[in-house]
Amino acid sequence: MSGGLVLVLGVAGGLGSVARFLLDGALRARVSSPVPAGTMAVNISGSFLLGLLTGLVLAAALPPAWTIVGGTGFLGGYTTFSTASNETVRLLQAGRVWPAVLSGAGTAAAALAAAGAGLSIGLLAA
Repeated sequence: MSGGLVLVLGVAGGLGSVARFLLDGALRARVSSPVPAGTMAVNISGSFLLGLLTGLVLAAALPPAWTIVGGTGFLGGYTTFSTASNETVRLLQAGRVWPAVLSGAGTAAAALAAAGAGLSIGLLAA
């Protein structure tokens, strides 16, 4: 792996984390929810975008390098499985079982559906 690619990955990951910070902060400021809506929105939208990107690459509409920079870099910095897991555990610790179930299982189910939808659209769009 070249030094240039490592640099591009780092920049893309940094931009993804800034995008996550901004979206999560905007949702926290505007949406009152018993679940971590910002983290859920980030992970579901990131799953959709990664599915879309993968579909476009598989259909040869984009070069494979896009999965490295866009997928591993930007979307790797944007999505946050560890924060989602931590927030779900914190809900359980607070005795908020149903919000924890919605946060954990709901995010997983919605993210899988979003990834599948993105992949399908990407494959069809090419």
